[in-house]
Amino acid sequence: MTAQVRPTTREAQRLQTRERILGAAIAEFKRSGMAGVEVNAIVAAAGVAHGTFYFHFPTKEHVLLELERREEARVAAQFERFLAGPHGLSDALTEVVALVRGLEERFGRPLFKELVALHFSPSRPESENWTDHPVIVLLVAEIERARDQGAVHPEVDPFSNAVFFLLGVYGVLSAGEDPDSRDVLLEKLVASTVRGLEIR
Repeated sequence: MTAQVRPTTREAQRLQTRERILGAAIAEFKRSGMAGVEVNAIVAAAGVAHGTFYFHFPTKEHVLLELERREEARVAAQFERFLAGPHGLSDALTEVVALVRGLEERFGRPLFKELVALHFSPSRPESENWTDHPVIVLLVAEIERARDQGAVHPEVDPFSNAVFFLLGVYGVLSAGEDPDSRDVLLEKLVASTVRGLEIR
């Protein structure tokens, strides 16, 4: 039996400091947007020195990247729990919409839009493979499952369709202002995506 490794006191303090900086940065980003926040404000709110901020996060974008990773993992866990129950492809796509909207509600439109912009930015601090994004992985697997069950056309490319669908969701939520119009567009997006995938 392998013994559990406990973090040392120094490592625990390092993690606590990182969490404090992350929490302070998110609060500042919600208030003023990432571009409008100076590192001075973050370190003052977190009660740390400038050097401590840069030890944990080379740039403000890296803070946002950390937030994006955590939120994507949380959303993916919720989506995975949903997929464990009985559902159809339309239900799965509708659940993705609800989960992404929940993210927008928690962080507010300005911070949500900055997260989306960073997600698709060609200059994001670290390049990643699509398999590093658990929501895409789950959605691709769900389309593959539906295809294997004969509910989706055999020539459908699950990856492309998953990405196009998520781009549509992010686009509607980022660009639209009127909640009713966005609801209608998101419902149409789910319906048209399902129609495009089905065997005719």
